[in-house]
Amino acid sequence: MTVPRVQPAFLVVLGGISAALHVGKLPPALPVLGQALGVSLMQAGFLLSLVQLAGMTLGLAVGLAADSLGLKRTMVAGLAVLSMASIAGGWARDPQTLMLLRAIEGLGFLLASMPAPSLIRRLVDPARMNTTLGLWGAYMPFGTALALLCGPLLILWAGWQVWWWLLGAASSAMALWLWLALPPDRGHGTAIAQGWFERLQRTLSSPGPWLVALTFAVYSSQWLAVIGFLPSMYAQAGVSTLIAGPATAMAAAVNMGGNIASGRLLQRGFRAERLLYTGFVVMGLGGIVAFAPIWSGVDPRLAAGLRYGAVLMFSLVGGLVPGTLFSMAVRLAPGERTISTTVGWMQQWSALGQFAGPPLVAWVATRAGGWQWSWVVTGGCAVAGIALACVVGALLRSERRGDAREVAT
Repeated sequence: MTVPRVQPAFLVVLGGISAALHVGKLPPALPVLGQALGVSLMQAGFLLSLVQLAGMTLGLAVGLAADSLGLKRTMVAGLAVLSMASIAGGWARDPQTLMLLRAIEGLGFLLASMPAPSLIRRLVDPARMNTTLGLWGAYMPFGTALALLCGPLLILWAGWQVWWWLLGAASSAMALWLWLALPPDRGHGTAIAQGWFERLQRTLSSPGPWLVALTFAVYSSQWLAVIGFLPSMYAQAGVSTLIAGPATAMAAAVNMGGNIASGRLLQRGFRAERLLYTGFVVMGLGGIVAFAPIWSGVDPRLAAGLRYGAVLMFSLVGGLVPGTLFSMAVRLAPGERTISTTVGWMQQWSALGQFAGPPLVAWVATRAGGWQWSWVVTGGCAVAGIALACVVGALLRSERRGDAREVAT
């Protein structure tokens, strides 16, 4: 069978985008699901976050197992699970069934996304590592934006069930393409499997994996909460779906700019901690401008434009954070054999953040009777991110001094 020729590392990014489509497919469907299946606001929050349940509980275990199972096989299996769960979800008739299948989709998403940084490291030249990992960091916003852009139109035209079935078919095709086009997995899985306890111990006893994991958690919780609920916010404000869909897609898409820029800036020698500071400071300020009740007396159209501009900056500059963290995960892993384990640990905490963020924002909005206090959640996460960036900076400075001493001797 002949398959299109694509650079292997770029094909891995395409596989991640295919998985991310399933994360982004839900927000544009939430208003329709509320009418069709009776999904409440709190249930909507859990539907947004349940896709992260597997990552929250199994990220480290999958990271440990990936090298033994094979990175390529793990990613292909994840896309296959996503495909089956999405196709089955099109026949759901109540929120509980959809939640169960959403959790299964989360397992597929974890299997499909977790091996990617290690695969990229294997497939690209070291000189292109930071740039390519920055590109990989854009898989999530690109897939989410594509789903947010296409979803509303397709749902209006054919219904949410067809949207679920179409994305299931796309993931199935992507799984087949990866299987046929990527080079086979290395044959040293058994040796790596035998050292799983050592890899686990080295990973969890080193500060680097903990720092990248916790930092990703406070980033992902606020980003998914804001982007995931934008369609619902616009729907409650009476904004047309034809306007809200592209506006939300743009807010997700600009995050790619920060991800890609982070790889290029790191390649040019910018310090990782400075990129993290910048990302979290702008996210904190963007959340305040976008949601805090500070616009009384201002023309409503001007206020709406300023709020939306703040959301764009929140997502764009915030994109510096994940792109930087993917590069740091490879760099701060205790050794080459612990990269997948470190990424799995980072995915686990990222999933925990994404699981907790949307329901927390939904709870605050329910208690407040609106979205005006959402900035308290996003601001708290931003402050925590700045504090973690300070610790990251101290660790990196210590490593740089150690490297300088080695060169001197």
